[in-house]
Amino acid sequence: MPKITEIFFDCDNTLVLSEELAFEACADLANEILEKRNIPDRYTGEQLIQDFVGQNFRGMMISLQAKYKFEMSKEELEEYVTKEEDKVIAKLNDKAQPCVGANEQLEKIYESKKYGLAVVSSSALRRVKASIKKVGQDKYFDPDLVFSAASSLPKPTSKPDPAIYLHALEVCKKKPEEVVAIEDSKSGALSAIRAGIPVIGYVGSYPGDDKKIEMAQRLEELGAKVIMKDWSEFEQCMQQIESA
Repeated sequence: MPKITEIFFDCDNTLVLSEELAFEACADLANEILEKRNIPDRYTGEQLIQDFVGQNFRGMMISLQAKYKFEMSKEELEEYVTKEEDKVIAKLNDKAQPCVGANEQLEKIYESKKYGLAVVSSSALRRVKASIKKVGQDKYFDPDLVFSAASSLPKPTSKPDPAIYLHALEVCKKKPEEVVAIEDSKSGALSAIRAGIPVIGYVGSYPGDDKKIEMAQRLEELGAKVIMKDWSEFEQCMQQIESA
């Protein structure tokens, strides 16, 4: 087993508790789109999370069109993507919190100088940078090593497409087996696994024990190497992977 020299962190609900805030903003816009088309259904942020967790807004809108059988023009989609970004960033700048224990672990990892650190997210780059800055994590990441499936690729995509992880590997000049990815969602874990990267499945941001157990099981079934219930378990999770 080659030595692990790099850690790729998902951002939303892995480093920063942002999903709930983001989905509130997304729900407002999804409802506006449905209303325009006289579709009576409406979403709350929570329902949107259940249907589309781990997808970025563009991915969500594609799924929404498929679910309700309507089409948005490219222009309209882009207009909403920008609107969503602005709305979410405003909410994050106001209310974002770090995931419990994430800052303490990042500090330790950063100080140890054992691994290179990068952020690999589905969300728009502006949003990811705003999130990590708000919670004081930006000092641990080189700005050029914050990657976004929505902004960093020639063609925008969303996890579970592995494109963003493959791009991050290329930029960081790493082989998949030299890296560990930390992911909290099925689509995120799948994206890393499809790129050949071992995954730590993080379930600490899910509400309640039942949901944590259910997600741990799902992430393991997808192929996550180890489950991390709390950031304080990070070192032992890494040891498990490194000694495998």
